[in-house]
Amino acid sequence: MIEARLRQLSRADLEPLLELERCQPRHWSRSQLETLLQDPDCCVLGAEAGDRFVGHAVVVRLPFEAELQAMLVAPDMRRRGLAAALLEAVAEQSRDWGSERLLLEVRASNEAAIQLYRRAGFSEDGRRRGYYPPLDEAADSNREDAILMSRLP
Repeated sequence: MIEARLRQLSRADLEPLLELERCQPRHWSRSQLETLLQDPDCCVLGAEAGDRFVGHAVVVRLPFEAELQAMLVAPDMRRRGLAAALLEAVAEQSRDWGSERLLLEVRASNEAAIQLYRRAGFSEDGRRRGYYPPLDEAADSNREDAILMSRLP
């Protein structure tokens, strides 16, 4: 486990958050992130190591549940316990909101994430067939299923 500080992000954190997002092919835009950071029913958590953002998670409050909408750890910082720490912070936020369940969806091919979620107590609730577009837009491949998972916060 790497030593990282977790905290709720604000609009002042937009630029380093954008920089982290750009490490993946399909990233959120500046306007999408600004909206999330200003939404009272949304919590954007960040992980900092030294002077650098190395991960983030986005959780949204729904009427009875909370939904993990995104989680990202910088590629060079993966497999060091950051995703598990962010996931536990998301669960804590869900409990603070009084949510009955914590929901998420994940690409069927993302085995590392699926294993992380299972270790954290998530179980599979179903699938959305053909939900995700191909990761590589240039490739001639089909859309990918989303696995729906949930747990008690």
